[in-house]
Amino acid sequence: MCDVCVMNSVKERMLTRRDMFRGGLAVGAGLTAAGLGTAARADAHGSVFDMTHAYGPDFPTYFGEPGIAMEQTFNFADNGFNLFQLSLNEHTGTHIDAPLHFSADGRSVDELEVGDLVVPLCVVDIREKAAADADAQVTPDDLEAWIAEHGDIPDRACVAMLSGWADKVATDAFRNADDEGTMHFPGFHPEATALLLERSSAAAMAVDTLSLDHGPSSDFATHYAWLPTGRYGIECLAGLEQVPAAGATLVVGAPKHRGGTGGPARIFAMI
Repeated sequence: MCDVCVMNSVKERMLTRRDMFRGGLAVGAGLTAAGLGTAARADAHGSVFDMTHAYGPDFPTYFGEPGIAMEQTFNFADNGFNLFQLSLNEHTGTHIDAPLHFSADGRSVDELEVGDLVVPLCVVDIREKAAADADAQVTPDDLEAWIAEHGDIPDRACVAMLSGWADKVATDAFRNADDEGTMHFPGFHPEATALLLERSSAAAMAVDTLSLDHGPSSDFATHYAWLPTGRYGIECLAGLEQVPAAGATLVVGAPKHRGGTGGPARIFAMI
């Protein structure tokens, strides 16, 4: 082959490779722009809401004892970095109840399907009756009213109770224990739980209180009905008043420690 032919052949291959490279950059830039566009749209609409309480040793817990201890084992002044050793009760702060929490052999928190952690959010507002009665519960009538207004509960949804209790989290009124130690706060009535199990494929239920069951419950009927079916719960959810009754998507940053019965989670909603 002549020298000119060789040079032309090499030049042609170089141009082809350069065109491919430019094409790849264009595709990548397009994807990046699309991603940035999505983020920009979310930011412009203010449509991402934090649904998680910050928690520490003073955060109220079901048993009334601190749910987390933090010991600083390294500090920046002496070591050039900060590090805390944590001792943690799984069911502290805004947290997950995995099926294993109330069953002998249910799925642990690390076994929850990722498809069940990004789900439609249905908010059932019972603030009015909870203000009048601390032991108020989500009932079948509340669910029927939600369905009548918004349609069927979406596939794999999280059905959340908005009782207004999140506003009490920094006070004794969050646990609301009486002189005998019985707590009083809202939750899901077992009959409402049965309706969800019968008429929906909801993946989760959530409350803005310390328990899926209302405070005076001694049999934990809702826990025992819901969790052994493979569904999970969220307790101490924050910010439900910020989002619409229907149309938001809940993103659940569940922990993934092997064999866990639950654990604190960072949760947010997108509209």
